[in-house]
Amino acid sequence: MKKLIKKVAPRGLLHLYHLALAYAGAIRYGFPTRRLVVIGVTGTRGKTTTANLIWSILTAAGYTVGLTGTANIRVGSTEELNPYHMTMPGRFAMHALLARMVRAGCEIAVVETPSEGIEQYRHRGITYDAAVLTSLYPEYLETHGWNYDRLKSQIEELFASLAGHPHKKLRGAPVPKTMVIPAGLEDKARFLTHPADKKILYGTGDGTHIQATNITSTAEGVRFVVDGKTYGLKLVGSFNVENALAAIALARALGIPDAETARGLARLETVPGRMEAIGTGRPFTVFVDYAHDGPSIEAACRAAREIAAARGGRVVLVLGGEGGGRDKKKRPIMGECAARLADIVVVSNVDPYDDDPVEIIEDIARASERAGKVRGKNLFTIEDRRSGIRMALELAAEGDVVLITGKGAEQALIVGPTTLAWDDRTVTREELTRQKET
Repeated sequence: MKKLIKKVAPRGLLHLYHLALAYAGAIRYGFPTRRLVVIGVTGTRGKTTTANLIWSILTAAGYTVGLTGTANIRVGSTEELNPYHMTMPGRFAMHALLARMVRAGCEIAVVETPSEGIEQYRHRGITYDAAVLTSLYPEYLETHGWNYDRLKSQIEELFASLAGHPHKKLRGAPVPKTMVIPAGLEDKARFLTHPADKKILYGTGDGTHIQATNITSTAEGVRFVVDGKTYGLKLVGSFNVENALAAIALARALGIPDAETARGLARLETVPGRMEAIGTGRPFTVFVDYAHDGPSIEAACRAAREIAAARGGRVVLVLGGEGGGRDKKKRPIMGECAARLADIVVVSNVDPYDDDPVEIIEDIARASERAGKVRGKNLFTIEDRRSGIRMALELAAEGDVVLITGKGAEQALIVGPTTLAWDDRTVTREELTRQKET
């Protein structure tokens, strides 16, 4: 029904509907963000990890902090997995969550704010005090009319909104309107033109305010240096350094001492479904990760490769493409990345929605074949996701790293009109247990 409405209803009418819902939700719950300092985290990838790092830093600094994101929801010290299958839930749910934070005594809310949420006005009625941009890569979504520039315009709207809200106070001190932006971003000028009290650039190259050097990455996490101080993460993958730099930049804007920032970064054990290690009791390692496009598959595979290479092992990758209005052009890119960076590739279902799951799988598999993989030898196509995960685990040998991508900690698998209860992490543990028993 929802798909039919989207097809027949004029876009302008749909926008008015979403806008009305957003403000109705804000009114219904008494504009909760007027009583919260709100940090928006946006971009095409890295949002969830960055938001959780910011939450951890602010919590370590003594604040009571809430978080809403793709993977998880935090209200102070309590955490739950996101049950909505979307980053910013609609129909009043977003403002209900924020009101729940206010009731729990939260002072700050970290709100993961994707371009799709902005396109659908789900950020309206939320008074942002800071905007953090993690990354910006071409990602063509039906929501944005398959237009990358429109995606960038939606993200830009978040930065433009900062000046439209009055300054707030945090424990009596004024909160500066803050922008945090990657220094290496080609289009950064379009964001920096908007007014803010603080504009901070971060990265690993030159021209930054917050720069990381001396980066080392192991199976236990990452270490790096900023302005002579060493920081450590328990999160796996050197790509997480950029996420940590964004969090450090935000912390400095709020006046949090570097020592407390370092403590906050170090204490975050994991982010659900983001290079999350699954205990195996076996001589190989398993990670579950949300990676669902070429660049994120590449980053996750490189992290897995670093670990496997140190042990003389291989990378066994499970991946798949989404349906439901997701960009078909990224499927061959994913297949090529998989073939280039993994030793064994298993292509399986990832939320095909109403699209043909076999077509999605074949789009990826054919690209892997063109890049050198051979079906039945180091390339396998298995439509049933559980069976695909099972095969990857059965193929793993001592020293290998099994990387299960596409869903992370999502709690549902959507095939046609059916929504199945699902968690890659739970399924992986079940299959590991089954292997031990056979």
